[in-house]
This record gives sequence, C-alpha cells and structure tokens, in this order.
Amino acid sequence: MLADIMTKALRDGGGRAQVTDRHARLTYRELDRAADEQATRLRALLGPGERHRVAVQSGNSVAYLVAYLAVLKAGSVPFLIDRASGPREVQLIWQDCGLDLLLQDEAAAAPEVGTPRGTLGSLLATGLPAREEAPALHDLTEVCRFTSGSTGRPNCIEFAGTAVHRAAVNWAEGTGLSGGDSILCFASLSNGLAFNTSLLSAFLVGADLHLGSGLPTGGAVSRLLASTAATRLVGFPALYESLVRRPADGTAPPNLRMAVSSAAPLRPDTRSEFTARTGVPLQNYFGVAEAGPLTFAADPLTDPGLGQPLPGVRLRAGTAAAPEVVQVHSQSMGTRYLNAPGVLEGRIDQDGFYHTGDTGYLRDGSLVLTGRTSQKINVGGRKIDALEVTQALLDVPGVTDAVVLETPDRHGGSALAAVITAEPGFDPAEGRRRLAERISAYKVPSLIRVVPQIPRGSTGKPAMAQLRGLFITTGQPQ
Repeated sequence: MLADIMTKALRDGGGRAQVTDRHARLTYRELDRAADEQATRLRALLGPGERHRVAVQSGNSVAYLVAYLAVLKAGSVPFLIDRASGPREVQLIWQDCGLDLLLQDEAAAAPEVGTPRGTLGSLLATGLPAREEAPALHDLTEVCRFTSGSTGRPNCIEFAGTAVHRAAVNWAEGTGLSGGDSILCFASLSNGLAFNTSLLSAFLVGADLHLGSGLPTGGAVSRLLASTAATRLVGFPALYESLVRRPADGTAPPNLRMAVSSAAPLRPDTRSEFTARTGVPLQNYFGVAEAGPLTFAADPLTDPGLGQPLPGVRLRAGTAAAPEVVQVHSQSMGTRYLNAPGVLEGRIDQDGFYHTGDTGYLRDGSLVLTGRTSQKINVGGRKIDALEVTQALLDVPGVTDAVVLETPDRHGGSALAAVITAEPGFDPAEGRRRLAERISAYKVPSLIRVVPQIPRGSTGKPAMAQLRGLFITTGQPQ
C-alpha cells in the first residue's frame, strides 16, 4: 500500500518537485527511478521471500530517502533506527525483532554479528543471522519505528500502512501544507517530528523537501534557509536556540512562514527572540511516538497551549484545576510493540484511547501540558527513558546504585543527569566511556555526581529534590 501511494505521489510530482541535501538533488521522478533500481538490487541481496526486515540507520540524506523507498518497493518492511544508536542497541533490536539486513552510512558501526554484504547506493549493507525466535510481524505492518522501552530496551512500534498514510494526510490538511511549500528539515527522519511532518506529507502535496544534517549551527541553518527558499523549518529546540544565540544581522528569511519544533519546552526568550528576528512564531508540535501527530496551533502567538487536535484526532484531559493523564485517539496509531506483546495494547482503553505519559488539560480546545507520569525525560526533543539509562549505568563495572533525572543546564534548558554510588577507586570518566559503549551518545548523562549514598525516603524512593540540589551550582559536565 505505502509503496503504491508513494510511487503515485512521486510520479504526480514528476520533474517539478525535488528533494535535496548538501550533496545531492533529485526531482521526484528521479527519486522514483533511483528507488526502483535499488529495489531490484535489494531483492538480490535478500534472496527469495517477502516482508524481509530491513533496518535503515543513517543521517538525513537523499540516500536515506532512496533506501527507504526501495525497501518498501521491494516488498520488505523498513525498521527505522535512530542514527545515534550504537552497535549494542542495534544488536538488541536484532535479538528482539529479528533483522535480515542493516543499511547504514559509513559513520555508523554495525553489530558484531553482522556480515558485510556490499552496498545499496551509498549505504553499507550488513547481513544479519536469522533469528528463529523472532516475533512474527502483524499482517498489516508496513513500517517499524522505535521508542525508549520501559524494560530498558528499545520498543519497536509496528505501523500499518493506513496509519502512516493518515498521519501524513492529516498533518498536511491540518497545517495547510501545499505544493508551494519548501520544507527544510533538520530532525532525523527516524523521529516522529520529521517522519510525520516532512516525509510522506511532502510527497502527497508535491512540496520540495530539503534535508539538513550535521550540527545545526546558526550560520549553517541561516544559509540553508536562504538557499532553499524554505517556507517551513522543522527541527528540535537546540536548532532554534542556536539561531537566536547567533548575533542578529538585521535580515530575516524572506520566504519562511512556519517554524515547527517538538513539544520539548522552549525557553520563553528563545521563542520571543526567534519571532522578533524572523516575524515567524515558533510552532510547538505535539505528538506521541505511538499515536503520531496530534495537535497544531493555527495562531501560536495567542494559543494557550500546544494547539488544537489535528484532523482525525480526539483528546481527553483534565481541567486547569485538576489536570489528568492525557488520552489520545488518532487515525495514525501504532498497532503494537513487536518485541513487547501486550504492553501497548494495555495502554489503550476500551474506547480506543491511548493513555500517554503526559498530564494536562484542555483550555479553549487547546492542549496544555502540566507534567509527566512516566520516567521519560525530554532533552532537546529526544525522549529518554530514565529506566533504560539507569540499567545501563548499573551494568558499568564499579557502579553500585544509580538514579537518572532531569536538571537545568547552564543555558536554562534541560540536561540529563545521574547520581551514582560506586566502589572505591571508581573513575567517572572511565564510567562514562563504558556507558557510551552500551547506549546512544545522547542518552549518556552530561552531568554525573558520585555520592557515598543516594538519599531515599522511607518508602525507598529517591529523594529527588535533594538529588536535583546537587546540580544547582553547576551546569558543567563532571
């Protein structure tokens, strides 16, 4: 289904619309042809059979788009893995989900169990051993994406093709995306922020899609905004913070009409300064990995929260006086976790509403978030499971106890911190290096404090206020 929808969209766009990165530029027609060619090569790499499981782990690039489309056209299922995931996490995904082939850019490291199989375009292909105990895919699954799991392992969300399609249709309709738009996207295509706002949605309406990669410095982003004539900018909060830290030069991007961020908190001064410089209000996007894009504010300057429900979305929440767990129902819901049977289903009630980890209320129809009920920490737009990081810390030789928490950094944003106890002679720098071998770099706490004993209350729960106090006087890594 998705392969047919994308093929039709690309052929309708033909030679008019285009996709670009720093090194490549393809019209829709050229992208379609390149994907057809790679699909033929991919079938040869995979051998007989259908619905092979093909992981794509790469930075944003035209090569990523070609490979993603090729996997769909070959009748296989793409597993979109965060570029920042390390070899150990990829190996956990292989163990839990069963992968047949891994496509990576050269900078990514393959797990030890892999066997080099040549290349697919510019991406390296690594064959992975069959896992007889791998769980069966749902009959309707066409794409798999990942979110941090409560078990300390990445949860693999299965999406039906209809869910992916409706996410794109509803985002385009709800935000007024059209063929006259030019999208500059710095968020990773494996992340929902980009996947839902900038991939299929762009193809469906025939918009230009420009992919930013690397460190989003203020200068680099400004130059790309000018050279691409972007009307929409998509990125995590760090991108906007970088832009406003750059000295103002009195010029504004002439074509920019919308700037979309994730729902990670943006400092008020960042929002106001960006708008003052560009004339464009910063649009907080709210979505959930398991349920897709959910809200959009038609006028972010006056909206009291994160916007109104998008088409096909229903929300339940509390009141300002009594916030409650936010419940969502959308046409873009994931089906289940492939590697955690029953967990996702257990968070969906009899009315089909998914119970998120957020608390909040509706004000004039707009969603206002007030807190979290889970151990997920939002740092720079990335959702990090505190339990996953805690378990990884406890696996580091010498660490005897650990608590992971969120704390302000020196710029007033959010930082990932850890308080640990350790055996005599423990070296925090060596511990951080060992930790980086186990989890993605962005999940490694930037602030670590070693204490004789972690303070806990009578119930055994960590004294979080006391732990956060350890980081009040400094924002520097230790």
